[in-house]
Amino acid sequence: MHGILARGNHRLATVDNPMQAWDFLHRNPGVDLIFTELKFSNGGGLPFIEKLKQDPLLKLVPVVVYTEHGSREAVKQAIGLRVQNFLVKPYHDDDIFAEIDKSDSDPWRNKHFEEEKSFCKLMGYTPAEARQLLVDLVRALAENREAFRKCATAVEPNNLPPITDPLIEKAEAAGAWCLVECLQLMTAHAQEEHWPKGPADLEMLEFCHLLIACRVDPSRDQAPDFGALVVEASAKNEAAIHLDWSTAAAEGRCPLLNLEFLCRQIDGLKGCPVIDSAAAAFQMVANGHRSCINPLMDVVARDPGLSAQMLIAANAVHPPKADDFDHIEDARLAVGLLGEVRLQQQARTLVITRERVMNLPPGFNWTNFWTYQRGVARIAQTICRDLEFNSLEPAARTAGQLHDIGKLILAHLHPVGFRVILEHARSHRQTLAEAEKLFLGCTTMQLAAYFADRFGLSRRFANVMRWIDDPAAATADTKLVAIISLARDLCRHNQVGTSGDPVLANLVPIEETAEWAILKDSVYPSFNLHKFEVQIHAQCGRLRTELSGHQAGTIREMVGSAAN
Repeated sequence: MHGILARGNHRLATVDNPMQAWDFLHRNPGVDLIFTELKFSNGGGLPFIEKLKQDPLLKLVPVVVYTEHGSREAVKQAIGLRVQNFLVKPYHDDDIFAEIDKSDSDPWRNKHFEEEKSFCKLMGYTPAEARQLLVDLVRALAENREAFRKCATAVEPNNLPPITDPLIEKAEAAGAWCLVECLQLMTAHAQEEHWPKGPADLEMLEFCHLLIACRVDPSRDQAPDFGALVVEASAKNEAAIHLDWSTAAAEGRCPLLNLEFLCRQIDGLKGCPVIDSAAAAFQMVANGHRSCINPLMDVVARDPGLSAQMLIAANAVHPPKADDFDHIEDARLAVGLLGEVRLQQQARTLVITRERVMNLPPGFNWTNFWTYQRGVARIAQTICRDLEFNSLEPAARTAGQLHDIGKLILAHLHPVGFRVILEHARSHRQTLAEAEKLFLGCTTMQLAAYFADRFGLSRRFANVMRWIDDPAAATADTKLVAIISLARDLCRHNQVGTSGDPVLANLVPIEETAEWAILKDSVYPSFNLHKFEVQIHAQCGRLRTELSGHQAGTIREMVGSAAN
């Protein structure tokens, strides 16, 4: 829900129970719409809605029940309480934005006041005069606050009308019907000897005071508690989720997820996740005034998430004629084929993942992971050139950069799970694949292969993701799989960035690898393997110096050159 609303530039505050919700609403008249579950650890959604609908002021706030399990009886009760809608999870962007549009079309706060234009025409006011009446009303309520409190404390009903009657006249003259209703209700309670309701009535009056003050100054209704509560709730929720993941292995609750469930979540994605800093660079260049498209091509070609997303978009616009052929495999070409309008549309609809999710000290962060993926792409390209596999060189470069996007997908879908898996692998000296199978029942390579198939990336890229952990098992594109697998091992051994796996301290000679068993029959008999091995390790060292820590600077340079 946080992510969906952020994409629409909306703000969300979350609370844990109806009592907190009630308190929050009374402090923040700027709440436009309430989403509620049906069951809480301390109270239920339906009793909360019922209480809301009995309140003279808050009864107009639109409520949407959004629940995991909705029985026929619950739906009937909710409709009887006049909720705006009753929805069943999972969350869907279109449904949520449709409910927001409904609440925005006729804001509940406006219903407590006369519409300014028609009211001024009816009463002969100017807009400034109408506003001044509301200002005077706010001042009068503040001046009488202590008198109302004394009436409630003294339990003297007869003391109330001298205070309320003049205020009712002022409220009617100002078109503030919320205050008219509040004061009339307070008077009725006092006359019926229900003045023990005094504290609740005073709370209602304070909220009415705040509501009118926000009408006078709309900037006050921006729900000042939103920011603090979002941070507090997010931290609380993340801590709870982290605890659930981190204790799962010791408590025998693994795997927590499975491949089928994760594939359904991937089906719900709008595209490939992109790290926020890379997305910002793309959006800045894509929406700028360009005299040349090359800077945008550079931004895309250097980032795995952007490369994948532009290839997905280009293949959707220019679908291949056959399943295994004619896929667009070059990210720079994809940018050129999409054109300015489609690129700007892509900039607006990117699936964003926070860079901080990838930060797990010591050693693992987004910059290091980016360096690793970029390094695999470059080393794969060098292998193709040195072994004279010229036709495979472009595909190897892109496949190397995209081969590990499964981690980006997991970091987006389950950021806490992503971090716990890395922590578990590190502390138990396991490979990431072993830790992933423990917690997920599958690997992120399997997620990447499913994503590639589902979103129309080249079949060759999907096959690399599918068999990179076991090249000997590959039944298609075996040579490309072996090249990327070898490049990956070389980068891990030479510490070109960080994959999240342990460093390969004792890399076996290339001649003894499963990858070379696949590649050796395709090279010339005169090929000098020993010389190649020395040179490729030296190339890794140069790449480590060239790439490590320079991503941010490179993006700044590209954005700066585009602006110039």
